Amino acid sequence: MDEVAAKSASSSYSSLSSSLFTNYPLISAFVAFAIAQAIKFFTTWYKERRWDLKQLIGSGGMPSSHSSTVTALAAAVGFQEGFGGSVFAIASVLACVVMYDATGVRLQAGRQAEVLNQIVYELPAEHPLAESRPLRELLGHTPPQVIAGGLLGIITAGIGRLITLVCS
Repeated sequence: MDEVAAKSASSSYSSLSSSLFTNYPLISAFVAFAIAQAIKFFTTWYKERRWDLKQLIGSGGMPSSHSSTVTALAAAVGFQEGFGGSVFAIASVLACVVMYDATGVRLQAGRQAEVLNQIVYELPAEHPLAESRPLRELLGHTPPQVIAGGLLGIITAGIGRLITLVCS
């Protein structure tokens, strides 16, 4: 019985790993995220002439990697499953919530962090908070950053769809 269970487990692991690597919506989302982060990384180098590895994983900036990820996912689901299905509806609502949050709550939290950092910077040296670590300011996105991320996600999913059609 142990051999049968081992073969079954091996077979299910093999099918799981192969399905992960052929999951077009998932791959589209990861590729869109990677492209958006790479754009931020190289843009920082071009503007500031320095490499900032934080740009590869950090939030904020142009384009929004959160927006590119969720729109690539939603578009790829639509291309694969159809735009009239409930799975596309779920992915689209998720994308809208993420993009709304990026331009709303997270953007305002970043602006508040800027103000708080300025207040702490102006405190006298003997104040207990004067030595506190600054808050992260780049948390959210402006509407153009979210739109650019969304367009990047749609383009990534569209190119991925063309590739899957050609390779099929």
